[in-house]
Amino acid sequence: MLFTLEIYKADRRKKSGESLVGKYDYNSKDRATLERDVHELWPLYSGSKGYRFAIHETMVTRTNHMTGREFEERYDRPYHCSPSSESYWSS
Repeated sequence: MLFTLEIYKADRRKKSGESLVGKYDYNSKDRATLERDVHELWPLYSGSKGYRFAIHETMVTRTNHMTGREFEERYDRPYHCSPSSESYWSS
């Protein structure tokens, strides 16, 4: 299964209070294994010194707005660029 790890660092200059350090794709058996590996390999990012990480399933299933068929796309694709949105088809 493919997962994406996002690493954030606290940043008072940003409105959200944090900035994205990086995104990394991993092929792992399950989410728990990846979380354990992250804590072992990257102890700096394991919740200390203002860092936090988020793990997402890379591919999500969505429904095409025009045809009604299901398809897979990356979780972080902008909504207006996805065939599952009305704005994609209305230009």
